[in-house]
Amino acid sequence: MSVFRPFRAVRPKKEFAADVAALPYDVMNSEEAREKVKGKPYSFIHVDKAEVDLPVGTYLYSDEVYNKAAENLGKLVTDGICLTEETPCFYVYRQIMGDVCQTGLVGCASADDYINDIIKKHEFTRADKEEDRIRHVDTCDANTGPIFLAYKGNGKIDEIIEKYKASEPEYDFVSEGNVRNTVWVISDKNDCETLENAFSDVRNLYIADGHHRAASAVKVALRRREEHPGFTGEEEFNFFLSVAFKADELKIMDYNRVIKDKNGLSTEELLGKLSEIFTVEEKCEIVRPDSRHTFGFYCDKKWYKLTLKEGLCDENDPLDSLDVSVLQKYVISGIFGIDDPRTDKRIDFVGGIRGLKELERRCNEDMEVAFSMYPTSLSELMAIADSGRVMPPKSTWFEPKLLSGLFIHNLK
Repeated sequence: MSVFRPFRAVRPKKEFAADVAALPYDVMNSEEAREKVKGKPYSFIHVDKAEVDLPVGTYLYSDEVYNKAAENLGKLVTDGICLTEETPCFYVYRQIMGDVCQTGLVGCASADDYINDIIKKHEFTRADKEEDRIRHVDTCDANTGPIFLAYKGNGKIDEIIEKYKASEPEYDFVSEGNVRNTVWVISDKNDCETLENAFSDVRNLYIADGHHRAASAVKVALRRREEHPGFTGEEEFNFFLSVAFKADELKIMDYNRVIKDKNGLSTEELLGKLSEIFTVEEKCEIVRPDSRHTFGFYCDKKWYKLTLKEGLCDENDPLDSLDVSVLQKYVISGIFGIDDPRTDKRIDFVGGIRGLKELERRCNEDMEVAFSMYPTSLSELMAIADSGRVMPPKSTWFEPKLLSGLFIHNLK
């Protein structure tokens, strides 16, 4: 039984939506952010990465940065760029990028559902990243970036979403990366109640992307509960900003690996070790894996197709049979000696949106070998989350990314 409810969003006025909306904070560094905000005074980057408005070299985790973020958020309202909704609303949010079309419902998920594992996770989080977002949420007194959730379909939810998609949208603009973003407002009280009730029939919500934001939002909720011992559970701080998508609409892209060295092996020795695990075929073109348990391998300007030999993983175990697990166990750890890919500087990860030519470029510049992956599926993600386990790091890459700034959830 999931809780998903409407809220009084702070959001851009219609004419400012495209100017405010920005890619999420964690897909750019400070230098890139400073470039992106040039000539864009309303960009939400001024809130999500407020160091852009402070001198270069400012410590990214100083009080000054978080206070500036809160100041910039407040100015969007006081300067008349953003409005505050008069009544709680849901929002239909559609994104189209190439042949990918995903339509979600914007609302607020429950901190208690997260705590009680009704909201399922599939990744570990890092304490330093959590602390950054805890301070950002706490200082801004708001959730500024949505959590990307998935759910198994529900006909009543679909019906209302389709009804609004047939009407005039509130926002409709093209953002960076040629992504078309369209938003419809659901303010009708009966439709909002119907949607809330429909979500109560959804057994679980799954975090697709945004584990650190979700964990941070929940820790802020717990902190606020300590500060307000008479809390009822209905206060806004008990809920966090999310966009829930029907799982079969989502596309996970490949998340590929590049490694800095051959761990002291010659190319021939490396191929020999790989041939113990895979059938190895040299190819004359880039290898994009076309099925589970196949991988591309790039080394010394040559591509190879790797096909996992039978019996090396338990097909009845969703984690053991995951391609990312296979590669980590037998190759990244087993051959290259990289046991903790979350912290080892010898490995890096390349999202599928960058294309496989990026693997060749990296190997020509700062790495030696690369592996191309077949994308993890939503069903694999859900099966692992349902089992209470977590995937290896960097198992999934979702595109398009949810924009920040279109919806802000105040905690009061």
